[in-house]
Amino acid sequence: MNIKTIASLAGVSVATVSKIINNYPDISEETRQRVLKIMEETGYRPSSSAKTLATKKSSLVGVVFAGKLNVDFSHPFFVQVINAFKKQIGLLGYDLLFFSNEKFLDQGEDYLARSKYFQVDGCIIIAGDEVESSIFDLDASPIPCIGIDIELTGQSSCYIMSDNDKISTKVVEQFYMNGYRDVGFIGLERASLVMQQREMAFKRSLNQFSLDEKSEWVVYSKDYAAADGYEAAKKMLACKTLPRAVFAATDLLAFGAIRAFKEVGLRIPEDIAVAGCDDIEACRYTDPPLTTVKQDTDKIGRLAAMILFDLMNKQMDNRCIKVEPELVVRQSCGTAMLLAQEI
Repeated sequence: MNIKTIASLAGVSVATVSKIINNYPDISEETRQRVLKIMEETGYRPSSSAKTLATKKSSLVGVVFAGKLNVDFSHPFFVQVINAFKKQIGLLGYDLLFFSNEKFLDQGEDYLARSKYFQVDGCIIIAGDEVESSIFDLDASPIPCIGIDIELTGQSSCYIMSDNDKISTKVVEQFYMNGYRDVGFIGLERASLVMQQREMAFKRSLNQFSLDEKSEWVVYSKDYAAADGYEAAKKMLACKTLPRAVFAATDLLAFGAIRAFKEVGLRIPEDIAVAGCDDIEACRYTDPPLTTVKQDTDKIGRLAAMILFDLMNKQMDNRCIKVEPELVVRQSCGTAMLLAQEI
């Protein structure tokens, strides 16, 4: 069964059937209903390629995990964002097409060519490290793109991220209000835009509250995993003096730091307080439960879907959307003044 057979059974031209399939208005209602009834009776469904050819729209959105060292599905934050995005974009009538970059790294990555080949209507780009130049070719193209934690500047692009300045400010403010004056930081060696923003805001916040910034208390991990946070914390432990509180730029780094501190007999938070960022599920079950800054992954994902939908329908121009973070206080960040009184 194909479009030619449907046209023959209905006594109309192939062009008329095509117009009915793609909801063109210049067909009489009688003819439309006759053709639709025959399609229903015969079980005919037009192929997606035929509809794409006629409408120039595929109802596909490309998902790109950017960077030679990308975060993909190993990072809880991005998994939650993509899940929220998938649900919202699905309600708007789109399916997802995931692009792999592993095979193409040595051959010159070309996301733009593949986006054109699959005729995607738009792309969501998830930031990793060492982002390929091809990402910015895609950004500069007419294909609508929404970036997560990556700055896009194309005329058909927008990007969305948590307000990273406020993330660091909220943590330093919490430390200050609870009596901590010696504060350290665990960041990432390969500083992405997000990590750069968090570190700079951390240092600005120290200055705002007249707290000393000690270079030996600012250490860097090689990657995002808890094991990397563990190694970074060991660098801090090698210093002559230790901070009384530590802000780790992600929860996973904080998990590793807590393990390193405990191994040398430090109590959390009695001897050293720890805070992270992301509020992944495991924060509730660490010992002690981790103080962190919650990024609203559901809102980020749903907003990304709605913004991309508007970009694809030419109802949005280039801009950055920042989502408000929320401080979640748990036992890993006790009150220094009260703890001192108890001792």
